[in-house]
Amino acid sequence: MAVLYGLAQLEFRQTQNQLKAQEANEKAVFFAKLFISEVLLGEGTVDFEDRLKLENSVREINDQNIFDAWQTFTKSENEKDIQRSASRLLELLFDKVAR
Repeated sequence: MAVLYGLAQLEFRQTQNQLKAQEANEKAVFFAKLFISEVLLGEGTVDFEDRLKLENSVREINDQNIFDAWQTFTKSENEKDIQRSASRLLELLFDKVAR
């Protein structure tokens, strides 16, 4: 009986971990879509509301590397740095979802 209980606990933990990973992936995909639609495909400057949505969305992912890449992107000052940092940010997002 104890063995069955232990196996059930192990399976439950594995299911919880899979659920957490799926939720993290969904947050990363949501941010990536928002980033693409509002920043990459958007026309003109990103307004305050959209910037706030992006900032909150990237924080919800709870991944320091992705957040740091976002910060680098927002601080980029020239076209080359903007392109490089946007590419890096998208690369990290897709890597996260691919895991």
